[in-house]
Amino acid sequence: MFSHLDTGKKAEFIDKAKAAREERACDKRRDQAAVQIQSLVRRYLVRCRFNKQIRKEIDALLSIPKEPDAEYKPSFQSATDVFHLLQKFLMVFKEVEDMQRFEYLCRYILATMNSETLTKSVFVSVILSKDLVVSWIDQMKRLLWRGCLYFKTLKPESQRDLKMITCLLHLLITFTSTQSWKFLSAKNGDSLKPGMNQLCKNLMGHLNSKGFYPILQTLLIKGMCKTKPCFKPTTLTAIITIAMRPLIAADLSDNLVTVFLLNILSVPAIVHHIRIMSPDCLVLLMTHRIFKRSLVLLSNNQVTKIIFNTLEGNYALCLLANLIQLGNSEMEGLVESTNQFMYVAIELLGYCQQYVQGKRSNLTYWHPVLGWFAQKTDSSLNEAMPIVTEQLSELWSMKMIRLLFEPLFCYTSTLDSLDVSGRSESASMSTKNFLKKAFDKVSSHQNVSKLKVDSDVVVTTCQACTVYLVALQTLAQLRLDIMAGLCYQDVLLPRLWMMISHIGPQCGLKIFLEVLAGKENNISHPLFYLLQLSCDTAWHIITILDDVEMYEQEQPFPLQMLITISGFLNSFIFHSIWDGHLTVQTACTNEVFNSAHSLLITLYDRDCRRSYTPSNHWLIKDVKTSAFLSELSHNKKSARFLLQRVPHIIPHTERVVLFRKTVLKDKEVLGVLESTRVSPQSTLITVHRSRLIEDGYRHLAALLPNALKGIIRVKFVNEQGLDEAGIDQDGVFKEFLEETIKRVFDPSLNLFKATAEQKLYPSPTSYLQENHLALFEFVGRMLGKAVYEGIVVDVPFASFFLSQLLGHRHSATYSSMDELPSLDPELYKSLTYVKHYKGDVVDLDLTFSYDEDIMGKLVTHELIPGGKAISVTNENRINYLHLMAHFKMRVLIKEQSNAFIHGFKSIISSEWLEMFSAPELQKLISGDTTDIDLEDLRKHTQYYGGFHNSHRVIGWLWDILENDFTPHERSLFLKFVTSCSKAPLLGFAHLEPPFSIRCVEVSDDQDTGDTVGSVLKGFFNIRKRDPVGRLPTSSTCFNLLKLPNYQKKSTLREKLRYSITSNTGFELS
Repeated sequence: MFSHLDTGKKAEFIDKAKAAREERACDKRRDQAAVQIQSLVRRYLVRCRFNKQIRKEIDALLSIPKEPDAEYKPSFQSATDVFHLLQKFLMVFKEVEDMQRFEYLCRYILATMNSETLTKSVFVSVILSKDLVVSWIDQMKRLLWRGCLYFKTLKPESQRDLKMITCLLHLLITFTSTQSWKFLSAKNGDSLKPGMNQLCKNLMGHLNSKGFYPILQTLLIKGMCKTKPCFKPTTLTAIITIAMRPLIAADLSDNLVTVFLLNILSVPAIVHHIRIMSPDCLVLLMTHRIFKRSLVLLSNNQVTKIIFNTLEGNYALCLLANLIQLGNSEMEGLVESTNQFMYVAIELLGYCQQYVQGKRSNLTYWHPVLGWFAQKTDSSLNEAMPIVTEQLSELWSMKMIRLLFEPLFCYTSTLDSLDVSGRSESASMSTKNFLKKAFDKVSSHQNVSKLKVDSDVVVTTCQACTVYLVALQTLAQLRLDIMAGLCYQDVLLPRLWMMISHIGPQCGLKIFLEVLAGKENNISHPLFYLLQLSCDTAWHIITILDDVEMYEQEQPFPLQMLITISGFLNSFIFHSIWDGHLTVQTACTNEVFNSAHSLLITLYDRDCRRSYTPSNHWLIKDVKTSAFLSELSHNKKSARFLLQRVPHIIPHTERVVLFRKTVLKDKEVLGVLESTRVSPQSTLITVHRSRLIEDGYRHLAALLPNALKGIIRVKFVNEQGLDEAGIDQDGVFKEFLEETIKRVFDPSLNLFKATAEQKLYPSPTSYLQENHLALFEFVGRMLGKAVYEGIVVDVPFASFFLSQLLGHRHSATYSSMDELPSLDPELYKSLTYVKHYKGDVVDLDLTFSYDEDIMGKLVTHELIPGGKAISVTNENRINYLHLMAHFKMRVLIKEQSNAFIHGFKSIISSEWLEMFSAPELQKLISGDTTDIDLEDLRKHTQYYGGFHNSHRVIGWLWDILENDFTPHERSLFLKFVTSCSKAPLLGFAHLEPPFSIRCVEVSDDQDTGDTVGSVLKGFFNIRKRDPVGRLPTSSTCFNLLKLPNYQKKSTLREKLRYSITSNTGFELS
C-alpha cells in the first residue's frame, strides 16, 4: 500500500491507529468502571435500604422507650416471626451502632421467657418446630456469644454500661439453665424438661468452646479489682453462678476445673468478695467441694505445669490467696487435705519466687507484696493488693497455724495432760509452766522420749515449716507480718524447739550433723527446714524482747533452755565447718547456716550485755585451743572463717594475742619496728602544753594513716616557751597521747557527752564547735593509735557506741531497742511502758516525732516523713519504739559517729575488730576490769635508784597494796602510775613502757636522774632523817613511780594513800 518513498507516512499512520485503539480501550474501561460504580452504589443503597428496613422492623418490634430509665413493656409478637427477623438482624448487625438495639433485644427475649405458659410468643417455643430447631439453636448461640463479646468493651464503672452488663448476665443465666423457665412448671412441662436441659448444656458447651471463661475473668477484674467494687451483690452472684454451671454440668471434670482455676479463682480477691457480697455462691463453692477438688488437681504435676505456663506470677499469688481463704471457709476440706494444701502452697509460692528479684533494675517492677518483681503489675492488681494481702495473712493466722502444725501440738500435749486449745489467762500460764517444766527436763539431760526423724509428726512438721519458710522468702514485704503471726502469744515457737530438743541429746546435734554428713554441702533435708524456721522465729522474737521479758518473765523460753539452744547452735555452726560438712563458700550463702548463725550471735550479744550463761559456755570444748590456733597459723580457710563468724569459740585472751600479733605483722610490713630497720622512719612534732589539742591536730591530722602508725616523737614546749627534755621518746609520746585523749573526751569540751553511768558518746550538739567533724576524725585516729600501740586509756564508752564502732548496726542481728538503756534508761523505761500498755496506745497521744530542746528552742524531729501527723497505735507501736531508739542512738549523732569511726578504722582495721564483742572492745581500749594481779605486776616491775625486789621499802609497798588497800584503791594506784585504772589485757608483761619504781631523794624539779651516790644511798638505805614531808610522785608517760626512801611502813601507807586519792602526779612533792 505504501511505497518505499512513503516510509514517514507509514509510521504516522501506525501511530494514529495505535492511539485510536488505545482510546477505544480507555472508553471501554471507563464504561465498565461506570457500570461497576453504579452497581456498587445501587448495591450500597439497596443494602442501606435493606439495613434500614430491618432496623426499622427491629425498632418496631422492640419499641425502645425514649427515656432510658423508663419501664420496658414490649408488645409480644409470634416467636417465629421474631426468629426470622433476628436472622435478618444478625446479618446486618454492627457492634457499636446496634448496642442499644441488642440490649433491648435481650430484654425482649427475657420478657417473653417470664410467661407462665409456653405460648407462641415465648422465644424458646420456636424449638418445638422441627424445621427451625437447628437454626434457632445456632441463632441462640450467636446471640449469647455476641453478648459475651460486649463484656470486653463495657466499663462497669459507667452506670449505662453496668445496666447492659446486668441485662446480658440475665440472658446468660436464663439460657444456661432451665431453673427460671416458669412454663416448665405448667402442665406438660415435665415432658419438655429433658430436652430443654440438654439444650442449655449445648449452649453452655458452645460458650465454653469459644472462650467463655477468659471473658468472665476480664469482666470480674474490671468490676471487682477496684478500691470500691463496681458490681452489686446480684451481679457478682450471677457471674459466679454462670461460671459454676459448666463445672456442675460436667461433674467437675479436670479440664473445666483447670479452666475455672485459671480464670475465676485467679481473679484478685474474688473469694473475699464472694464471702462478703454473695454468701450463697460461697455455699455453692463449698457444696461442690471446689477447694478440695482444686487441691487434688493442683497436686498433679502435669496440671501444675499447665497452670504455671498460663498464669503470670501476679495471678498465681492471687490464686494462692483465694485458695487460702476458701480453705479457711471450707474447713472440712482443709482438714481432710492438709498435706495437699501445704504441697500446693509451696508450689505456688515457689513459682512466684522465681520472679522475685533482690534489687531494683531496668527489668524489675515494684510489687507491694513481693518487692522487686520481674513481671509488670497492672493498676487493677495494685488496687486489689490490700485485700489480697489480707487473704494471704490468713495463712499465718493462729487458726491456720494450729491446723498445719496439728501433729506437733498433739505431740506436745501428750507430754502432759494439757489442753492448749484455749488461750485464757489461766490456760496461758498453765502452758507456760508446762513448757518450762519440759524445757527444764531437756536441759537437765533427763530421759525424754526420742523422736525419729522419719516419724509422721516430724515429717508433717517439717512440711509445715517449709510452707512458712517459702512464704518468708517470697512475700518479702510481708515478712514482719508473717513473723508476728508465727510468734503470736508464744504458741508455736517453744513447741518447735521442744521438738528439736526431743530429736536427741543437745537438741539432736548428732542427728543434724549425721544428716549433714550424709551428703556434703547438702542442707536440703526437711529436718533443716524445721531448724531454719525455728531459728528465724526465735531470732525475730528475741530481738524485740526487753530485759524484763527475757530475764524476769523468761519469755518465750526459760533461761535454761536458751543456754541449751545456744550451746547446740554453737556446736552446730562450729562442727559443720570444722568437720568439713560445709565449705566456706557454701556456708556464706546457705540460708540454714545463716539463720542458725544469726540466732547464735543474737543470743551471744544478749549474753554480753547481761549474762545468763555459765562461765566458758561459749568456748568449744571438743577441740583444743592450741589445735585451732595451729590451723589458724597455717591460714586454713575453715579456721579463719570460724574466727571471723564465731570468734567467741576461743578464749578472749587468745584473741587479744592474735590481735597483737596482727598489729605486729602490720608494723613489720610498714617497716616501723626497730628490728625491721636500723633506724625506722619517725615523725617529730612540737607541741606547746597550753595548746596540746590544737598543735596535735595541726601536726597529725594531715598525716596519712600509715605514717601515723609509725613512730611519733614529741617535743614539749613548756609554759615559758622553753623546750622540755624527755627522758624517753616513747614515754613523751605516751604522755602526749594520754593528755590529748583525756582532754578531748572531757564532756566540758562538748565533743562527747556522758550518760547517767558516766559512759561517753558523741555529743549531738558538737556542731557548736568549729570544725567539729574533723576533730572527731582526729580523736578517732588518736584512740586508734593508742589501741594500735597497746596503750590502755581510761575512756569508758557507752555500749551502743561501741556496737557502732564494731559495725554491729549494719548487722541483721542488731536491735536499737536493746542498746537504748546504755544511752537513756529513762527513755527506755518510757518506751517499754508504751510497749506493754494494755489499753489503746492512741490515748497516749504519741506521734512518730521527737521534740528536742536545743539551747532553749524546741525542735521537732520526724521519725518518718510526715511523722508529726501519724499517730502511734497498737499496730505500729513496735515500729515506733525501734525508730525512736534508732533516732536517739544513730540519727542524732550520725555525722559525728561516722567521722570518729572513720578516723579510728583508718588505724584499726574492721577485720581486726571482728574478733571482739562490745565489752571486749572496751577492755581492749581500757584494759581488764578484774582486780589487779599484784603478783604479775611485781614480777614485771623494774627498779632504779637503789631499789630492788628485796628492799625493805619495796616489801612494804607490795604488802600495803595487797593487804591494806581495797580493790578500788589498788585501781587508783594503777591509775596514779600509768594513767589507767585497769591492767593490760595480757598482763603487765605487755605494759609499755614496763612499770618501774625509782628511789628519789629530792623534789621533781631537782631530780636529774640516778647517780652513783643516790643509787648507793638507796641500796644501803642510808638517810639522815625520814622524808615524812615528801609524797610519792609518778611519771605516767613512763609508768614510773617515784618513791622516797621512807623509814616507816605507816608513813609509806599514809603518803601513798594520800597521793593516789589526790588525782595528781608530777606536781606532788
